[in-house]
Amino acid sequence: MSVQINAFEMAQKQFDDVAKKLNLDPQVCEMLRVPSREFKFTIPVRMDDGKIRVFTGYRVQHSDVRGPSKGGIRWHPSETLDTVRALAMWMTWKCSVADIPLGGGKGGIPVDPSTLSVFEKEKLCRGWVDQMWRNIGPRQDVPAPDVGTTPQMMGWMMDEYSKLVGQFTPGVITGKPLGGGGSLGRTEATGFGVIYCVREALKHLKLDPTKCTAALQGFGNVSQYAAIGFIKHLGGKVACVSCWDRDDKCSYTFSHKNGVDPEFLQSITDQYGTISKTKAKEAGYVIEEGDAWIAKDVDVLIPGALEGQVNADSVKKISDKVKVVAEGANGPTTPEADAVLKSRGIFNIPDFLCNAGGVTCSYFESVQNDMNFYWSKEEVLQRLDQKMTVAFHSVLDMSEKEKVYMRDAAYMVAIARVVKAMELRGWI
Repeated sequence: MSVQINAFEMAQKQFDDVAKKLNLDPQVCEMLRVPSREFKFTIPVRMDDGKIRVFTGYRVQHSDVRGPSKGGIRWHPSETLDTVRALAMWMTWKCSVADIPLGGGKGGIPVDPSTLSVFEKEKLCRGWVDQMWRNIGPRQDVPAPDVGTTPQMMGWMMDEYSKLVGQFTPGVITGKPLGGGGSLGRTEATGFGVIYCVREALKHLKLDPTKCTAALQGFGNVSQYAAIGFIKHLGGKVACVSCWDRDDKCSYTFSHKNGVDPEFLQSITDQYGTISKTKAKEAGYVIEEGDAWIAKDVDVLIPGALEGQVNADSVKKISDKVKVVAEGANGPTTPEADAVLKSRGIFNIPDFLCNAGGVTCSYFESVQNDMNFYWSKEEVLQRLDQKMTVAFHSVLDMSEKEKVYMRDAAYMVAIARVVKAMELRGWI
């Protein structure tokens, strides 16, 4: 059973701990530990049965000191304002640590998208934009897909915004479909970004990736391409992946004696990341409880689903063999679990560094939209690899210089850049 964590309290605690280490001015801390702006609104939608259903929408803009706010829109039944606040705050640090000129934002709607028809999804997307269009834009706040949302949904949102402002504005949203202003390489970007970081961590630890194994939590976009990258780019073996089963309302772990074939699993996975148990069993996969992934005897753990999954209880199950925890998800490790990882000497690649590949490629998409000129996939992924590698080593260098945990080092790098921008703009 997963422990319920208040994500925003966790994000603030992480910030407060590093602010003390950096000796930040209390007034600066007060400005950065809370969002600049928050929006909460209702979205009435006429459903397919003719009835009106009222949804709640959120958008939080944590900071725009380094550039327009940037962050996804989540559709998830357990979405709360506090979750969105935390994710917006983490986006500020993520953009900063990746050294891209954007701030942090996040949006959401508490809804299970699998319960909606295509037409209901489109109406809800357009309704969200109808409420927010005055406060988003290429130079204000740029949303993107996240858990439960897709490129097609971003296409609808971009179209609605363009209609309202009276001009074609592809740069208002990233993560759009190809042919509709989207970028090649965006689908793979977050998962491959995780693997670029894992590659550098294994080099640092002097471990041969071809002899390493990994266990992944989740099988959405991030974990799918992290699994593919771990095998194809690093030559390693994936022991297992887990996924949420929307019919059974619980998660399962899928493993195979010869190692997981992520491309095969992709072929039997629906758009919400649910793997077909029947087809997996026919292919020789063993299906275990959802939390079995964390106890596997592997070298690398990649939590790539929701926040708070590596917590005070689950961290006790981590094998002594594990050398690296690479956080593909946002906020997957609680402060209590962090303390255990630290004490055991497990190398941590913190979330807002590890999964920054997605927002970095979103930034590339915005640049291409502005130029109205689009790069090849090879060029996008080459630029992504370069950005992620430089970001990883800026954090590793800080960690070694200050003799601090990688998460603290990532915060130090990110917060210092944000504070510097505040100084340069005369905010402090």
